[in-house]
Amino acid sequence: MEPHILSAKPCTFYLFSCILLIFAFLASFASAAIHYHEFVIEAKPVKRLCRTHSTITVNGQYPGPTLEVRDGDTLVIKAINKARYNVTLHWHGVRQLRNPWADGPEYVTQCPIQPGRSYTYQFTIQNQEGTLWWHAHSKWLRATVYGALIIYPKLGSPYPFPMPKREMPVILGEWWDRNPLDVLKLALFTGGAPNVSDAYTINGQPGDLYRCSSKETAIYPVEAGETILLRIINSALNQELYFGVANHKLTVVAVDASYTKPFTTNVIMIAPGQTTDVLLTADQPPARYYIAAHAYNTANAAFDNTTTTAILEYESAHYSAKGGKYLKPIFPQLPGFNDTATATAFTAQLRSPCKVKVPIEINESLFFTVGLGLINCKNKNSPRCQGPNGTRFAASINNVSFVFPRSTSLMQAYYQGQPGVFTTDFPPVPPIQFDYTGNVSRGLWQPVKGTKLVKLKFGSKVQIVFQDTSIVTVEDHPMHIHGYDFYVVGSGFGNFDPKNDPAKFNLVDPPLRNTIGTPPGGWVAIRFVADNPGIWLLHCHLDTHLPWGLATALLVENGVGKLQTVQPPPLDLPQC
Repeated sequence: MEPHILSAKPCTFYLFSCILLIFAFLASFASAAIHYHEFVIEAKPVKRLCRTHSTITVNGQYPGPTLEVRDGDTLVIKAINKARYNVTLHWHGVRQLRNPWADGPEYVTQCPIQPGRSYTYQFTIQNQEGTLWWHAHSKWLRATVYGALIIYPKLGSPYPFPMPKREMPVILGEWWDRNPLDVLKLALFTGGAPNVSDAYTINGQPGDLYRCSSKETAIYPVEAGETILLRIINSALNQELYFGVANHKLTVVAVDASYTKPFTTNVIMIAPGQTTDVLLTADQPPARYYIAAHAYNTANAAFDNTTTTAILEYESAHYSAKGGKYLKPIFPQLPGFNDTATATAFTAQLRSPCKVKVPIEINESLFFTVGLGLINCKNKNSPRCQGPNGTRFAASINNVSFVFPRSTSLMQAYYQGQPGVFTTDFPPVPPIQFDYTGNVSRGLWQPVKGTKLVKLKFGSKVQIVFQDTSIVTVEDHPMHIHGYDFYVVGSGFGNFDPKNDPAKFNLVDPPLRNTIGTPPGGWVAIRFVADNPGIWLLHCHLDTHLPWGLATALLVENGVGKLQTVQPPPLDLPQC
């Protein structure tokens, strides 16, 4: 795959006699740009695993277009829905300051874009740089509707690490050998778990280990001795992944568009929604080396146990000396699918580059149990009760299984003062305390359905502890908060101890993220300042769990003045 290069913008005027101050003033304006795009969402034939499917794409591309901007730039993207499904687009990790209308999750900040309609997303990148991504946020459409969003530093601002020779996005995904929306529809009807994917992909291609796939395997060319930047994105619907490159070290320099203290590793673990930037130096004997990813699975459940590959190809080793045949790539050693120790050790190494301003005096301390549940059925033999022991799968936070509205969006109802759509009485702690990671009584397995939000005052300093439970199974739940980054100040296994565990928090240089996993059978603590007014979805980024109810939303009230107040909605905001 060819590297993406953002060329420097030429100066509009060359006034050779200008003094330096005037030149700098003009350059500051030239450094910010407005990028206009049309995203046409429609079905196109896509062939994978020997079969051609009518697949929902953007501009006929799978994965979709890569967006390249600089910090301070504005994006104006007209989404035109020519598919047969409702759709929305989410710009994952973009802060969207005072602008929830551009965030995208259906029935949260907007009603979906109906077939034959359009909606223009407009937003400005503010004080962010690195790798993010965009994806559909409507049912399972993000199985194929996604792409990279690369934010370069402002002109004249260097990377805080050695400049790479070239940069390449590495988008990890999942592929179903049938319509993903039909897979979801069947699961929601039966109440059981959905079928697992048939392949993982790198930049849309499964790779050499799958049928009918080797000719299209993604190839990354390198020259001996050069350093490249890999911008790795996990766009898979339901699977954390291990990723590595045979015989090559990876130097982690950023996660979720936030720089880190560099550290070197053989393998990374990356959850759905997360991004990781790594430097790779081509310092091995010229050859062809597999880039590979396979599952890190923490639940007692079925998963796709296949491996996707691409090829790191030294340009001097394209063919073997005899017969002009391709050299066989060298395969990396990846951890076992249940190797939690390696995943934990990788995550523990992540640090901000220097001391950061972590909220110390907490105004809102929230304790959220996250996990699965089961809805009991009166008729266990019903075709709609095909979960364990004649039940239906569910999921919840603090025993509340989130229900999305269907006649309006949460944000529209809030802005217009429409009653009866949601309440703001989401429990700040579990209604009943129990041994969260122990043997939980079956009486606590069934959650209560509701559309309950967490209300926060503008500027409040917030701590959330996400506690995994052993209900049904322990699992690493990658929790994502829209509209916010947060500091990950601590994590551990077992039940969180509010008396002793906070003393171990890292309040000096914790990593800044937008998506973080709960250790399986453990907890993770985050802190942030509620300085972005609006309604922001908080959910598990395993898409199987979202329709089951593993979500809530943060309603952050307006502060004082225009700069602390949600801006008015655009005129073309979709209506239900």
